[in-house]
Amino acid sequence: MISCSGQLANMLNTMIMESIKNYIETNRERFLEELFGLIRIPSVSASEANKADMIRAAEYIRELMTANGADRAEVYSTPGNPIVYGEKIIDPSLPTILVYGHYDVMPAEPLEKWASPPFEPEIRDGKIWARGADDDKGQLFMHLKAFEMMNATGSLPCNVKFMIEGEEEAGSESIGGFCSEYSDMLSCDVILVSDTTMISSDIPSITSGLRGLSYIQIEVEGPDRDLHSGIYGGAVVNPCNTICDIISSLKDNDGRITIPGFYDDVSVPSDEERAKMAERPFDPDEYKKSVGVEALAGEKGFSTLESTGIRPTLDVNGIWGGYTGEGAKTILPSKASAKISMRLVPYQKAEEIAKLAIDHIRATAPAGVKVKAEYLHGGEAYVSPIDTPEYLAAEMACEEIFGKKPIPIRSGGSIPIISTFERILGVKSILMGFGLESDAIHSPNENYPLENLFAGMRAIPLYFKYYTELKRSV
Repeated sequence: MISCSGQLANMLNTMIMESIKNYIETNRERFLEELFGLIRIPSVSASEANKADMIRAAEYIRELMTANGADRAEVYSTPGNPIVYGEKIIDPSLPTILVYGHYDVMPAEPLEKWASPPFEPEIRDGKIWARGADDDKGQLFMHLKAFEMMNATGSLPCNVKFMIEGEEEAGSESIGGFCSEYSDMLSCDVILVSDTTMISSDIPSITSGLRGLSYIQIEVEGPDRDLHSGIYGGAVVNPCNTICDIISSLKDNDGRITIPGFYDDVSVPSDEERAKMAERPFDPDEYKKSVGVEALAGEKGFSTLESTGIRPTLDVNGIWGGYTGEGAKTILPSKASAKISMRLVPYQKAEEIAKLAIDHIRATAPAGVKVKAEYLHGGEAYVSPIDTPEYLAAEMACEEIFGKKPIPIRSGGSIPIISTFERILGVKSILMGFGLESDAIHSPNENYPLENLFAGMRAIPLYFKYYTELKRSV
């Protein structure tokens, strides 16, 4: 039996959601035009030629925050691109949600691959087609409009802050320093992020973890010049042969990485979480077909999805050396090089893993060659427990919108700044994204379904509501 207070709460919830639904319908065309205005600004962080566009995009977002009800909205200069901060504090005793997003986008090239101009958004087949339609302008925009709607309908249940950066696609180099410098201003109870995907529109999911990254480059140097392979072959160590031997020694036949100490800090999710993640539909044949291969690899004892989500990996991203031109040139190369990325799981440290790998590679190299190795960049893994108020609020919001309880998934990709937030600000991030893998982010013809755009706008106020209730009941 539902109590009177429970019935009243349900009625109030229904009224609020109906008000938000009506607000979306009434303002739908304005919402789209405002989003298109942001998309039309070519805020490509990788290009120096677009510096002025970065400032324009930041100011555009600041103006939206102000118009949508922020009590404070400012653009902060950084050594790189501006960061936009906004807030509305309705009661310091209530929880505070910090919304993170980014307004910078990837370059649009190759332009000839686009069906329509990348910075002239079009609606076709129920989708917005443009660079940034999903990543991350479309998903960021959902939060700005959800904020507007909560203010307009009087349903904002807690404090909200915004931190929107312009360097995510270029490494987020400025935001760590910004968080350290303004940690008091950014203090919050949780960070809410929509920059990830769902399994599908019919199968909602929440990203509960991200792998970290440790990226190294190695160079094997032998003779001081390329040598005749007939005259010197068999007597002088060949750097190309050597680098192949080194690389092949880094993994065994069971898919395990052989670097001593590599697995010392690896954490495996609980059986309960692995069981929930296994609810994700997966067709190996369709997966193989989607990438054009006839067989799959992976670590023994773990499924394909687990191998790409909860287990560390090591992959050669590029290898070069010797003669690679047309025809034959019989040489013993002077040098050979490779780039290697290692995806990491919680508790592995990027720089420590790089050191272990480099030490092992140097120890493996034979006499007769010199090894140069360097750590290029990296970041730590991130995981969110799935039994906290922060996660459960997202689960409840998505279930109400999509009619199904979302599946927790561990993404094989990396967003290093998320672990930085936890380290500096001391709070967890919830990755409640509404994109789809078919949205072609970072590629020509990026798109974002209107259905997902508006579903996100309806789900975000529910997150605010449920999170506030859960936190106040603890």
